[in-house]
Amino acid sequence: MDVDMEERQIQARFVTKLNPPFKAPPSAITIPATVTRLGLSTIVNSLIKAGDPEWETQPFDFLIDGELVRMSLDRFLLAKGISAEKTLEIEYIKAVVPRKEEEPSLHDDWVSAVDGSCSRFILTGCYDGFGRVWKGAGVCTHILEGHTDAITSVSVINPLGDVTLATASKDRTLRLWKMDSEGVEDSPAKIRPFKILRGHNASVGSVAAQGSGSMICSGSWDCRVNLWQTDESSAEGDSVSVKKRKTKNGTEEPQLEGAPVSTLVGHTQQVSSLVWPERDTIYSASWDHTIRRWDAETGKDVSSIICGRPFNCLSVGGEGSTLVAAGGSTPILRIWDPRKPGTSAPVYQFSSHTSWISACQWHSKSWFHLLSASYDGKVMLWDLRTAWPVSVIESHEDKVLCADWWKEDCVISGGRDSKLRISSGVPVL
Repeated sequence: MDVDMEERQIQARFVTKLNPPFKAPPSAITIPATVTRLGLSTIVNSLIKAGDPEWETQPFDFLIDGELVRMSLDRFLLAKGISAEKTLEIEYIKAVVPRKEEEPSLHDDWVSAVDGSCSRFILTGCYDGFGRVWKGAGVCTHILEGHTDAITSVSVINPLGDVTLATASKDRTLRLWKMDSEGVEDSPAKIRPFKILRGHNASVGSVAAQGSGSMICSGSWDCRVNLWQTDESSAEGDSVSVKKRKTKNGTEEPQLEGAPVSTLVGHTQQVSSLVWPERDTIYSASWDHTIRRWDAETGKDVSSIICGRPFNCLSVGGEGSTLVAAGGSTPILRIWDPRKPGTSAPVYQFSSHTSWISACQWHSKSWFHLLSASYDGKVMLWDLRTAWPVSVIESHEDKVLCADWWKEDCVISGGRDSKLRISSGVPVL
């Protein structure tokens, strides 16, 4: 049967949801049954170029019945039980691969945290204890100084409005920084420290913000999740004191100190990652092998996902912004659907990494795409419609410790090589 398939030709019609000039003629053509994805891409580029001599070759991916083709066409049809006797409809989309690797942005120590949720800048945290704000590759506009130990996590609060930055550290504190709205677009905005949050008894490993920006949560090696107010005024349960901070020019400026408004207790080991996707819902991942969903209002542990190994990272997104992706001390990226109660089995598992997974992040505008970073030195881009990574980024020279999306079409990552890397022109949308 394989021999017969190799000799066969298949009638196929190429379709796309892409706008002109990406549309190929819709008429059916004959193609070899053994053609691969690269061969299909060559065919589509030739069809488009025939009608547009100015066309520049683009890489494409291909979907048949909603699933990405990652093997020769004949083997794909055989594996899926699809008949090759009728005209095959093949949808093509832009291949999700970076078009450019930007110059590295150098730090003085390991880059342990990164946040790309604001399109105007990138926020990084480093083992030298400093936070940094980057306007682009190699362009550092601000250094956030105040922590006395390594920064482990960062968060941009309210990235579309009045921006506040949060940094978490091994020095057991979190710090909040106000970014002035004036001058952000054309010139460096002023950033001032305004609040120190104390309440953990061990290193703080993760910080996440509520959508409104009025609160953040933090996870620590003390096994607890603390909730904090982010404003400059005292609220019920938020004990605030005012301290003086001496600046470089010798002047003193006031800086608030805040205590947690509530604490979520239940984990038995380090809380490694947090997500606050809805007003009253917080997800926490821990080295105690669990992911817990909390009611932020009542502080109750609503449900748990149990896995046999420690978790390092967590992200919530995908269809309906409900799928839970997580990775940890195995090379496997797992995804759960909490809408399917009564089972702790993941609905997807991706196993192309060769070492621990350090970070994962859904794309904010796609139901299908997410990224993962690993101690194997690679960042992988995934599409739920195939079991293989759609792109592998190998720009780091050591373990990758953090990764995120930026500007919807860039992948940013930091690692033990002390570099922030930006892979741009990733056409997810």
